[in-house]
Amino acid sequence: MLLSVVLSFRNEEEVLDELIKRLENTLNPLDLEYELIFVNDSSTDGSLDILLEHRQQNKRIKIINVSRRFGVSPCVMAGFKHATGDAVVYMDADLQDPPELIPTLIEKWKEGADVVHTTRTKRKGESPFKIWLTRLAYKVINLISDIEVLEETGDFKLLSRRAVNELLRFKERDPFMRGLVLWIGLKQVQVFYEREPRFAGKTKFSLLRSLSTNPGTPPREFIRGLTFISSVPLYFALLLGSTVSLGAFVFLIYIIIEKVFFGIGSPGWPAMMATILFLGGTILFTIGILGIYVGKIHREIKNRPLYIIESKIGFDEDADE
Repeated sequence: MLLSVVLSFRNEEEVLDELIKRLENTLNPLDLEYELIFVNDSSTDGSLDILLEHRQQNKRIKIINVSRRFGVSPCVMAGFKHATGDAVVYMDADLQDPPELIPTLIEKWKEGADVVHTTRTKRKGESPFKIWLTRLAYKVINLISDIEVLEETGDFKLLSRRAVNELLRFKERDPFMRGLVLWIGLKQVQVFYEREPRFAGKTKFSLLRSLSTNPGTPPREFIRGLTFISSVPLYFALLLGSTVSLGAFVFLIYIIIEKVFFGIGSPGWPAMMATILFLGGTILFTIGILGIYVGKIHREIKNRPLYIIESKIGFDEDADE
């Protein structure tokens, strides 16, 4: 049996030594072969040098360097594309998700599961507001989605070779991994655990930086979750527009009745301005929803690659292998 572990990372020089140590301590005693595939999302620190140093002692460490910053999901897909294992574990590199849980995931896979999710029972080191906001986002997504996204279930999973092959068939340029894994179906189970605080360094998903250009920031993941399979927001925009139009028509009838039958003049400027602002906000809101979908269509029809690889180290085609 060969197990592939895919780790997408960016600027994790403070974590990689401990991460590799814990992965090796977990996997070496197991009766299996393994490969550690690190997908470098254009790090600017010393992360690559640390991996190259560890590779001198452990040739099972393999490295993919992408040409620029593409985000977590594209890097994970790059790792899937190059993984050769009978099962594939993918996880973040910040050690909030414990590598020591991998043997449990393997046992569930051996029992017949194609997808083994890890679900957090506690999230240590995170603010109550962030936890509340995350749970609210899950509820909103599940309210409109055709596929129920598992709450408190992130990017730490084991996939069978069959599940990985199904995911590689997707050609989406803006993948919502947590939803796509559920969408493929097959036998899926959960393993529960307590998530630890970040081992070292700063989080790449701070809420204060959530509107930056980082492709993996929470608002972008939330939008991906809302739109990855559901068209409900489009129907909501239609319903909202129809409701506002009906309300405006009823208000017009009300003004005519007041003027004709009761001799009361039309409402003054405050009411008119409030109505105009409300209508304008509604129009902009519905245009924004349409813009999200049009933007996704525009991105898809350009048919650009999901990622571009700058270099690979440790794979069969490399001279040092």
